[in-house]
Amino acid sequence: MLLTLFGWTVTPLFINHFAQPDSPGYIDPWTSNGWRYGFSALLWAVPLVIWHLRGKLPAGLWKAALIPALMNILGQLGFTWAHYKIEPGLLTFGLRAQMVVVAIGAAVLFPIERAAIRKPAFIFGLLMVMGGTAGTIAFDQGFGEGATMFGVGLALWAGAFFAAYALAVRKCMAGINPMMSFAMISQYTAGTMIVVMLFAGDEMGATATRMPLDQFGYLLLSSVIGIGLGHVLYYISIAKLGVAVSTGIIQLQPFTVALLSMWWFGELLRGSQWVTGSIAVGGALLMLVVQHVVLSRSKRLA
Repeated sequence: MLLTLFGWTVTPLFINHFAQPDSPGYIDPWTSNGWRYGFSALLWAVPLVIWHLRGKLPAGLWKAALIPALMNILGQLGFTWAHYKIEPGLLTFGLRAQMVVVAIGAAVLFPIERAAIRKPAFIFGLLMVMGGTAGTIAFDQGFGEGATMFGVGLALWAGAFFAAYALAVRKCMAGINPMMSFAMISQYTAGTMIVVMLFAGDEMGATATRMPLDQFGYLLLSSVIGIGLGHVLYYISIAKLGVAVSTGIIQLQPFTVALLSMWWFGELLRGSQWVTGSIAVGGALLMLVVQHVVLSRSKRLA
């Protein structure tokens, strides 16, 4: 779980590094997405082929992965583009707003979740997330500026679709091995990202081939850490520790990203942003605790 947290901490920093115009590894967002997801999908294609040859792939896997992949694609496009408008710390604190979409979506799709969502503590946690996220954005020194507000909008967009992605995986791919699920989803996502890169990327994405060798290596490394290994480690953590503990630890990501972004890029969040960001993360943790307690009690009664 700590390796997952590390991987998902450094990945936004890598993407932001490639987004800096004065960086030797600068590339546009569509090229970044195309190469990172394309390389990751290439790695995931190997086990997919092996599972297929051994007859282990579930029937209809390709169809079940369509809607989750679409949600992941829309979230990933907004996530990467946001790095070109705002700093990683503000971005990851803004992503906590996805808890609102998760709560609403879970209430609609999964009746068993409604008991938790009706709890006053859960509602209070939800309000903490909304208020804390709004405060983190409002106290930013670039609040009101066009580029910053567009970047914040992209971060909120990404958070909403990442939440929808998680809900879609749970709804559409129940009972399917998580590794197989992500392997298939990554193929759809990579295919779309490559098409977008060919149409919208600088020189159809060929600029990445002229990056200094070490920068190109960092690009591929970010793909392996953030996409290839990050999801595997996260699924293993969930299997060993449970969803509540694993998701709870991941809530530390905004703090770890903001601290490293301060060192790497000189990003300085105001004291008021640290306070409101902490409120948002605390609200997310409260929601997770209430959900875990209520669902555990329901399972014991069942």
